[in-house]
Amino acid sequence: MRSEFPDFRLGTVLATSFTGTLSERHGDAVERIPTPQRLVDWLAVYGLAVDSCTTAQLELARRLRESIHAAATAAALQSPLPTAAVQVINDCSTRGRAAAVLTPEGTREWQLASTDRVEDALGVIAADAVSVIAGERDGKLALCASPTCRAAFFDTSRSRTRRWCDMNTCGNRQKKARFNASRGKDPA
Repeated sequence: MRSEFPDFRLGTVLATSFTGTLSERHGDAVERIPTPQRLVDWLAVYGLAVDSCTTAQLELARRLRESIHAAATAAALQSPLPTAAVQVINDCSTRGRAAAVLTPEGTREWQLASTDRVEDALGVIAADAVSVIAGERDGKLALCASPTCRAAFFDTSRSRTRRWCDMNTCGNRQKKARFNASRGKDPA
C-alpha cells in the first residue's frame, strides 16, 4: 500500500469498515480511498481482490459507502432508514455476482465473477450491510462518541456499551482531550 495515503482503519465487520474509508466526517474529513487504485488496495485487504478500478466504479463505491453510513446511522438511532440509501445498497447487493466458497482450510473466500469486477466486490459489501442493518448478527449498531467522528460501528462487546468506533484512535483522542482539559483546570 502507498505511504502517501492515510492508513486504512480496519475492522472485523466488512460493511462498517468500508464506511470507515471516510473518517472524521464531522471534523476535518479524511478520505482513505481518494483514487481508484486505493479502492483496489482496500478491497484486497478484505479478500476481494480486483485487477483494476475505474473512476466511475470508485464513485459507485463512494455512493455505496455513504448509503451504508446513512442507513447504519439511522438504524443505530432507531430512525427510519433513508429510502435512497436503501435503494443504493439493494442495487449493489443484487448487481454483484460473487460467491462464497469454502477453502480446504475451512475458511470462507469470495470468488468474484472476474478478477476485475469491482461491482461483485461492492455486492459483497452491500450484502454484508444488509445483514448488519437488518439485525441478523449478534451485536448492535452504534455511533462513535467522538463528536468529530460519529462513525457507525457494530458493537459485539458483551454489554453492548462500547463508545468508540476504535479505541486506538477516537477513544484515545477523547481520553487525551479530557486529561488535558482537567490539567488545564487544575491550579497545581
